Amino acid sequence: MNILFFKLTIIPLVIGLITLISRKWGNRVGGVVGSMPWVAGPILVFFILEQGKDFGIRSIPGILMGIISLVSFCYCYALFSKRLKWLPTLLISYVAFALTALVLDAIPLTIWGIYGLALVVITIALYYFPRPSVGQTAPSRAKPPKYDLLFRMLVATLFVLTITGLAAILGPSWSGVLTPFPILTSILAIFNHYLQGSTAAITVLRGIMIGLVGFTTFLFLQAFLLHEFSVVVAFLIALVVNAVINLVSSRVWG
Repeated sequence: MNILFFKLTIIPLVIGLITLISRKWGNRVGGVVGSMPWVAGPILVFFILEQGKDFGIRSIPGILMGIISLVSFCYCYALFSKRLKWLPTLLISYVAFALTALVLDAIPLTIWGIYGLALVVITIALYYFPRPSVGQTAPSRAKPPKYDLLFRMLVATLFVLTITGLAAILGPSWSGVLTPFPILTSILAIFNHYLQGSTAAITVLRGIMIGLVGFTTFLFLQAFLLHEFSVVVAFLIALVVNAVINLVSSRVWG
């Protein structure tokens, strides 16, 4: 009951906070903040609490593969958002996520190999990341739809409940792959795309991409820290590293 209570409270609060940050400080800041392990971190904790620490540790290589798949999603959404409306763009990007995950699952890689590959893929994707169309004007729908914040909270919470509820069936590998599934990313991209056009969507997605090096490192470190420390200590150490990397990445790629 306590775990269910946290699932129903922490995730909605996090989604609401990120949404408000994005509205106040802009899409790029919202994207960088949104790339922190606000969803993947709690899901990993729930894996550990419900399935055991060994399950959580064994899910980490899958999570790293999911992050590479998330890069495919972000790149495809940014690319196709220039030409298509949000729904076909979203569906194409989901296909890109799924295909990337299937390909990676068929390749035998150590956790060091997956981490290295993730860093290379993120760097290349950032270098070639689509730019907003020159002279594009935003749509007139500047005001968010009614109850959009509640909708965002609900979708993210249902996702966490589904992934953690199916963990025992999916196993650690595919539970891990689906952990970074772009629920929060989709929410940020869709609403910005719908309300302000592809320029806003590309901006927030680039912000997320900038934060992925820190996000990836946070999860990579858990594979080692969780063997030596409690969950709280392991997460605190990795969060500090994540924050430092995000600051550096923002200066390099911002």
